[in-house]
Amino acid sequence: MPKQRRTYTAVFKKQMVLLYENGKSRADLVEEYGLTASALDRWIKQAQTTGSFKEKDNRSPEENELLALRKENGRLQMEVDIFKASRADHGTKVAIIQNNRDKYSVSAMCDVLQIARSTFYYEAKESPEDEVITAIVNIFHKNRKAYGTRKIKVKLHERGLLVSRRRIGRIMNEQGLISTYTVAQYKPHKTACNEAATANILNREFNQTESKRVVVSDLTYVKVRNQWHYICVLLDLFNREIIGHSVGPHKDAALVSRAFATVKGDLSQIQWFHTDRGSEFKNQKMDELLETFEIGRSLSKKGCPYDNAVAEATYKIMKTEFVNQMNFQSLRHLELELYDYVNWFNKHRIHGTLGYMTPIQYRHAALKKVV
Repeated sequence: MPKQRRTYTAVFKKQMVLLYENGKSRADLVEEYGLTASALDRWIKQAQTTGSFKEKDNRSPEENELLALRKENGRLQMEVDIFKASRADHGTKVAIIQNNRDKYSVSAMCDVLQIARSTFYYEAKESPEDEVITAIVNIFHKNRKAYGTRKIKVKLHERGLLVSRRRIGRIMNEQGLISTYTVAQYKPHKTACNEAATANILNREFNQTESKRVVVSDLTYVKVRNQWHYICVLLDLFNREIIGHSVGPHKDAALVSRAFATVKGDLSQIQWFHTDRGSEFKNQKMDELLETFEIGRSLSKKGCPYDNAVAEATYKIMKTEFVNQMNFQSLRHLELELYDYVNWFNKHRIHGTLGYMTPIQYRHAALKKVV
């Protein structure tokens, strides 16, 4: 899936420059806010020269002249390209404008072909069926065959295609696109819980408004060459992002500790760690880790899976979209495939609970609001 271009407000850019001027390193800004070094350098230069982040305010007279010449040259080239169609029928003109929108402005082409812009937009609002079918098939396969009509509609809208869920469903049926969520799920056995007196601090408050305030976790089973192996993920309730993960042949504290080792940043940023009562989560090794980084502890009530519902739901998603579609040949194979899935899950998979944003998009949107 192609990476989408991000946009930043002038306020956000100003805050980035202020952080830099106040001593925060360029490398930290690039890492923590997901910026490119070239963009940050450009903002700093703009702030120091014109004080404006608008491109037009930072162009030299020569650049403005060159831009005007290019615009005029582009219009002349456009008129040459579509001049032969100036006497075509109305439908052909609309098709020509539609097919050249990536090269020329609609307004300019409408002027040359003598079509009202309102007329063009009205007649072009229904996308050609072949284009819609191609887009739906592409979105479905690019997203691990996991999306249904609701999420496909959101992704189509991002491409400028307005298509109803009923129409998407019809096309999916015609194309034989069957979501992996129609496959029955197999749930392995549960282990006995521990009897620790730790309270359920989370108390099913799954909608958190602060990053890393509550991290939840659980384990799931997966076959690797007919042998059981285990996956552990750490999930930030704030944006449903998988911030840590690990795999291994043993269901123990070491597996959970390895997941913590993959978390980026200082572990003391995590305020609470909530899990069920599996012994792999409540033992001396885990107690030492949590105490070292002053992370609070929360355990589900005995025999109550609903107290850790988000982690349970996430593993059901992983089973459907990832585990059940793979045939793992080795532990290394499982590690590589899990890394790839987590990357897709965090950066590309849209979540209904996040307003159909990805976890990373949701986190960046929250940062912009704060700034």
